[in-house]
Amino acid sequence: MLDVLAASPVDLGTNEIARRAEVNPSTASRVLATLADGGLVQYMAATGRYRLGLRMFELGTAAVARVDLQGVARIHLRALADATGETATLSVPGDGAVMTVDFASGGASVQSVAHIGRPSVLHATAIGKVYLACGGRLPAGSLAACTERTITDRGVLAVEVDRVRERGHARSVGEREPDLNAVAAPIRGRDDALIAILGLQGPAGRFDRRAMRTAVPTLVERARAIGRGAVS
Repeated sequence: MLDVLAASPVDLGTNEIARRAEVNPSTASRVLATLADGGLVQYMAATGRYRLGLRMFELGTAAVARVDLQGVARIHLRALADATGETATLSVPGDGAVMTVDFASGGASVQSVAHIGRPSVLHATAIGKVYLACGGRLPAGSLAACTERTITDRGVLAVEVDRVRERGHARSVGEREPDLNAVAAPIRGRDDALIAILGLQGPAGRFDRRAMRTAVPTLVERARAIGRGAVS
């Protein structure tokens, strides 16, 4: 039905939308009401017809921005992975979560595996801690322990998040997976708003605390470069 409205140069009534979408009018009416509640379509009371809503424009703009961001970030992901030998990741915040949208693997024979579309555990990952430090919120309820190192006390986590805010980057040492370490830094756009998070992860035996400290300046500079490119 959204495709039908997008293809029409004029507003359409329920019966016409149902005919073009090949559904019965009662189904069309129910779905249109739901779409209208979400702002995806707009009901014109004066005519009894529908048109696409402004929410569609907002979603489209966000989608284009994300594609542009990935294009800008790709060269920096590759450069970061090549410089460190570890897996560089690009994650974006939204709806109380942070999700990986791209990654680049380093040249080492043993690599940590990144998963496109995998959400971060906010209290147990470097990426999640950056999100929390930049204004993100934890869901209600207890904090699950992914490993024995996972921070499950909200007070302790709040102190850690404050440190992340002060340092400008976060780290996770075996907190989501026992043998995985990671660092992350915010990517900021206009008005210093968080638009994405750049992460770097590797096996704990190789990407130890010293290697993590060594990688941070390059990580932070690449995050800043992505931010500059995204708003230019």
